[in-house]
Amino acid sequence: MSPFDATPGAVLFTCNFNRVRSPMAEALMKLAYGTAIFVDSCGLKADPADPGMDPFAAVVLEELGIEAQGHMPKTFDMLEDDSFDVVISLTAEAQHRAVELSRGRAVDIEYWPTYDPTLATGSREQVLDAYRQVRDELYGRIRRRFGRVVTAGG
Repeated sequence: MSPFDATPGAVLFTCNFNRVRSPMAEALMKLAYGTAIFVDSCGLKADPADPGMDPFAAVVLEELGIEAQGHMPKTFDMLEDDSFDVVISLTAEAQHRAVELSRGRAVDIEYWPTYDPTLATGSREQVLDAYRQVRDELYGRIRRRFGRVVTAGG
């Protein structure tokens, strides 16, 4: 039986600042699976001078009906619980920290290299398109990875 055959109980998405990629993945996972899977996100560091979700990330999530303005970035050290079945790192730097987190634990660690849309340049619409591309790639990957989630009684 492959580890991908079982529905995980808890998934953590990680990136560098928990303002763009990992909170987008968290929101998309919740959109797809509701409360069937506990999902959280964090980053390596938080920037107190720049709290909240990246505004462009919030806009492209709101295009799907996801309210994202209340997201507050957090670090690994700020997690209330670190008992995850799957940890998915979206940056190489976060992958190193995820491996440390998993030492001595039964947790699947996955690395999904994901483009940083904050590097996009051009008009507002061109920048938004970069964020949309990341959003859509993450959503597709989440759906392929977790498929149809089997819930109790269903």
